[in-house]
Amino acid sequence: MIEKKFVNQKLKELHVYEYLYSKLARTGYSHAEIKRTPLGEKIIIYTTRPGIVVGRKGENIQKLTLTLKKKFKLENPQIEIGEVKNQMLDVYYVADRITSTLERFGHQRFKSIGYKTLQEIMDAGAMGAEIVISGKVPGARAKRWRFSAGYLKKSGDIAENFIKKAYAAAKLKAGTIGVQVKIMLPDTKLPDRVLIKEPEAKKEEPQEGSTKKEEKKETEKKKKTRTKKEKSSQVEEEQKEPGAEDGTDKKE
Repeated sequence: MIEKKFVNQKLKELHVYEYLYSKLARTGYSHAEIKRTPLGEKIIIYTTRPGIVVGRKGENIQKLTLTLKKKFKLENPQIEIGEVKNQMLDVYYVADRITSTLERFGHQRFKSIGYKTLQEIMDAGAMGAEIVISGKVPGARAKRWRFSAGYLKKSGDIAENFIKKAYAAAKLKAGTIGVQVKIMLPDTKLPDRVLIKEPEAKKEEPQEGSTKKEEKKETEKKKKTRTKKEKSSQVEEEQKEPGAEDGTDKKE
C-alpha cells in the first residue's frame, strides 16, 4: 500500500510537469520543482522571462493555482518564480529556443541554428555539447542531423546521471521535427581526468663563490670612495692661503 501511494504521488508530479510545460512553452520556461511543506505544495517555476509567466498583476499565476487545485487536486499550491543563472547551460531552455526558432524561420535555416546555438553553449563554459535535429529536414525523407563539440561521455555512470538531457518538438507544415540536446556541465567530475600541476619555480640560492666575489667588489668600492675623499680633502687644504688659520693677512 505504501509503495502504491508513492507511485501515485510521483505520477501526479509527472502530470503537473507535463501540464506546466504545455502551458508555459515558448516563454523561456526551463523546468519546475515540487517541494512538500506543512502549509502545502510549493511549486518553483524556473524561467528566463518571469514577467510573461507571472502576467499582468499576477493573472497567469492565479489561473495556474486554480487549475492545479481543481485538475490535480492539490490542497494549497504556492507558485514561486526561480531564476535561471546561465541560460545557455540549461538544456530545457536551449531545446525550447531551438524549437521556437525553427517554428519561426522554418527548417531551411536549421544548420545555422544548430551551429550557432552550439557555439553559444561552448562559449558559456560547457565541457561538451550535442544537438540532434531529426525529421523531414531539409527534404521529404526523414533524417538525423548531429551537431557536436567538445568532450561528451556516451556511456557509463556519468552519461546516465550527470549529463543533462532535454527533448522538444517543433510543429511545422512539413511535419514534426524533434530536437535533442545534451550538455556536459563544466563542474562535472570525471574519473579519468588527470590534472598536471606545473612545478613551482625554485629560487636560486646564491653560491659560495658568487657571494665572495660580491663581498670583494663591495670592499673595493668602499676603498675607492675613501681614497677619493682623502684626495679631495688634501686638495682643499692646499688651496687654502697660509695665515688664514691664524686670522692675520700677509702684507708686502
